[in-house]
Amino acid sequence: MPSAPTQGVRVAELVATLSYAADLGLGQPMAHCMRQTVIALRLAELAGATPGERSATYYLGLMFNAYCHADAAEQASWFGDDIAFKSDTFDLLGMNTAQIISFLVRRVGGHGSGLQRARRLAGFPRSSMKKVTEFLNTHSRLGAQFAEQIGLDEIAVRSFRHGYAQWDGKGVPRGLAGASITLPARLVQVAGPVEVYARRYGVDGARKAAVRHRGADFDPAIVDLFCTNASAILDGLDEASEWDAILDAEPSLSPMVDGSDLDSVLEAMADLADLKSPHFAGRSRGVANLAAEAARLWRMSEADILTVRRAGLLHDLGRLGVSNAIWDKPGPLSASEREHVRIHPYLTERMLAGVSALTASCEVAGRHHERLDGSGYPRGLTATSLRPLDRLLAVADVYHAMSEPRPYRLAIPPEQAAAELAAEVRAGRLDGDAVAAVLKAAGKRSTARRAWPNGLTAREVEVLGLLARGRTNKQIADLLTVTPKTVANHTEHIYTKIGVSSRAAATLFASQHGLVGAFEAEDR
Repeated sequence: MPSAPTQGVRVAELVATLSYAADLGLGQPMAHCMRQTVIALRLAELAGATPGERSATYYLGLMFNAYCHADAAEQASWFGDDIAFKSDTFDLLGMNTAQIISFLVRRVGGHGSGLQRARRLAGFPRSSMKKVTEFLNTHSRLGAQFAEQIGLDEIAVRSFRHGYAQWDGKGVPRGLAGASITLPARLVQVAGPVEVYARRYGVDGARKAAVRHRGADFDPAIVDLFCTNASAILDGLDEASEWDAILDAEPSLSPMVDGSDLDSVLEAMADLADLKSPHFAGRSRGVANLAAEAARLWRMSEADILTVRRAGLLHDLGRLGVSNAIWDKPGPLSASEREHVRIHPYLTERMLAGVSALTASCEVAGRHHERLDGSGYPRGLTATSLRPLDRLLAVADVYHAMSEPRPYRLAIPPEQAAAELAAEVRAGRLDGDAVAAVLKAAGKRSTARRAWPNGLTAREVEVLGLLARGRTNKQIADLLTVTPKTVANHTEHIYTKIGVSSRAAATLFASQHGLVGAFEAEDR
């Protein structure tokens, strides 16, 4: 039976894991962000960056785009496959405004019927640039928030906030320009696109891409440094971006996290994964806590309880590699779409494989869709290969999924969920003892009314939970039998009280404080 790690974990290992999340969300090969980090560090050396600037460049390069999926559901509603769309946006480098608009318009609503596309196109020009600005603000703020949480210094945090600024001041935040943008941000802004163009078109293609945006998006001095030294900067990227090499490249003193600090970082990673879709809000924490309580009731060791909780927090990281066009689809999945779904536990394992201190939790996380009769995925393991922790997390995942609304159904009531789990036991797919422990743990959830954080009222918590689930103001108004204007007023008050300015940030707050579905869990 796996045991929980007692040693700490390097911050660089966790950040490198998140770099894979960014790769998946951007539709790029895994190690894209590691390669861009190597490029940025080589540029930093040529630019005479200080030790603090080199350290900030390292962390920014690895996880600059880790939150690029925070609005994936909205991206998919506009463009269909959100991952393919983000991959295609690298083609925008060098396009003028008219070409960019043409690029976007061609993709709006392309996944829907003719009528649906016409409706999307009608609203697109009015809201497109405002939405893009909102998205980029959200990505940079959430990245900065995570940087603060893992203890990065002020220049690193500020660099995350500057990540989408442009040399000419036309980026996000608007007006931030020139040398007012931190050097790490200016370095990574060049490194990311040239990595893609070097991979696609070679050294000359990367040079041309950089020059096209010299003085507009990119710092002219950094572009000149790159163009003069491009061959050397791009040499040996494959070897330099391997896991061990990228950890060795960390310029700082290899900070570590352990104990409750490590759990806090893993919770933040869980929340990051759950932002993929409103239907997943609060899911990973919920599965983790349910599995841990069930393990405690099953009288497992404290080490195993910790292992399964951490596995629950991390089990759905691989979802980031599957398009929201699949996760948010309201109807049955095609055979091809089901194959995409089946790969996500493998992606979870792949992302975590290098973090040796989390090996036990990684193994359990990768098996949460396996079944005793061999009908699960991704490996089709059978009972002889599935340990108690594997079986327990599988049941916690299924039960929690039943309690959540999905695009194709409402949340399933506890009594019906228990009956469906019993049927799975009779069919030989789920473990009976694990089911009993999970159901007992689920039944212990407190139904007592509690004090809400940040001075939120009960009604505001209700609205916040529905916002986190992706409901529109009109949908919330219909559910609560109030007017959309009332919902808008509640939302404004909520955002003020919790100090956020976007739905994604509000969802993170709700997940962190256990407010997603809070009223669903109460016997009111």
